[in-house]
Amino acid sequence: MDEAGWVKAGPGDGGEAWRFGGAWTLAHAQALDPLTVRLGAGRADVTLDLSQVATLDTVGAWLIVRAAERAGEAGARVAWIEPPETLRPLFHRVLDAGPEPELHPERRAWFVDWLADLGEHTEGVGTRALDMLAFFGALIETLAKIVVNPTRLRATSVVSHLERTGLNAMPIVGMISFLVGVVLAFQGADQLRRFGAQVFTINMVGVSVLREMGILLTAIVIAGRSGSAFTAEIGAMQVNEEVDALRVTGLDPMEVLVAPRVIALVIALPLLAFFADMMGLLGGGLMSVALVDVSFGQYWRLLNNAVNLNTFIVGIVKAPVFALLIAMVGCFEGLQVSGSAESVGRLTTRSVVEGIFLVIIFDALFSILFSYLGV
Repeated sequence: MDEAGWVKAGPGDGGEAWRFGGAWTLAHAQALDPLTVRLGAGRADVTLDLSQVATLDTVGAWLIVRAAERAGEAGARVAWIEPPETLRPLFHRVLDAGPEPELHPERRAWFVDWLADLGEHTEGVGTRALDMLAFFGALIETLAKIVVNPTRLRATSVVSHLERTGLNAMPIVGMISFLVGVVLAFQGADQLRRFGAQVFTINMVGVSVLREMGILLTAIVIAGRSGSAFTAEIGAMQVNEEVDALRVTGLDPMEVLVAPRVIALVIALPLLAFFADMMGLLGGGLMSVALVDVSFGQYWRLLNNAVNLNTFIVGIVKAPVFALLIAMVGCFEGLQVSGSAESVGRLTTRSVVEGIFLVIIFDALFSILFSYLGV
């Protein structure tokens, strides 16, 4: 076995000289580490003489390089006398693999940094918006092909997703809508009692549920439930390279994965919105009977006078648009997943946030449009 490594510090030409010798290997690392730590340097030149090193491995080379880096950080200029020729390739490999020097950019004003971050995020949002617009165009093209040739539609997949996004979502959608109807009636009756106008609670519940609350709450629940599921499912297929396998076999992922989910949700969401409207009116009716001193029959007659078919249509016409947005965002983010479980989780969260954001934005646009049309 080679002699354990050693290092001797002494005077050199114009500065200090550190002479290394013996075996600088992992077997002696525990004893060699304190030797390199004790080496110190001022601002004088330091020459590291490795000509007497007998054996070297990556651990020993790293210890020597670390000592040189510390000398450089202290302000010394470092020079090398290289090890024997047989050890040079390994030593240079370790030397070249050292960390990049840290850059210390000039400090800028906080406003400049904030403005730069704002610009960077704005550019990112614009890029994602363009990508999503391109995805929307590809989706419309795929749906047009299915309309022209209905045999391309995967009916079994559509029915399966219709069950999962529609039928299985009815309990949670119904419960939330029922409770929101109860809350609206309770709060309305409590506020209108001050003016002796509790009977108008029925008008408030009917208009609020049919025009806004029914479809909006349903869309938000579906964005969190089905939109996230679309992203997670397609994202997992991306991680497992199943989407690439579809492309290799000549199948279009837009046609196989995206179109059935979009079609199923466009069918399911209007039906869920109708169900949510009925449950919201039922909850509001039960609370109105308890607080407003009307019978259930009187509640339905007053409700019939307060709302009409246009009130219902204003709410239900939003459902296909919201469904298209939620399904498109969910599938788009799923196809953006790149190779890791962390990416699946991050983009699933993003799809829910983006889906709900777009639903609220388009709901506001619908409100402006209906107000302009006088509906």
